[in-house]
Amino acid sequence: MAKSERITKITLEEAQALEGKTDWAKFDSPAGLGDEDDFDWSDAVIVEPAPKVSVSIRLDSDIVDFFKEGGKGYQTRMNAVLRSFMDARRR
Repeated sequence: MAKSERITKITLEEAQALEGKTDWAKFDSPAGLGDEDDFDWSDAVIVEPAPKVSVSIRLDSDIVDFFKEGGKGYQTRMNAVLRSFMDARRR
């Protein structure tokens, strides 16, 4: 299995819906990650988030309202949308 196949991307809403629903039986199984000795850490990479830069930007009020409707973390969501756009353009 390629590294990219092991990465699962889900939305914030999907992650919030999963809160408290960990499959501990799978985690503890021999195929799961329950036993640290069974996991190959040789490919592990520490990923540190890039530092944020404070900017002043003027946006249409309906755009800001849209992101704020999602509650706390609206700036993080805006950043994620911009990152997604940037990644798509770079491909």
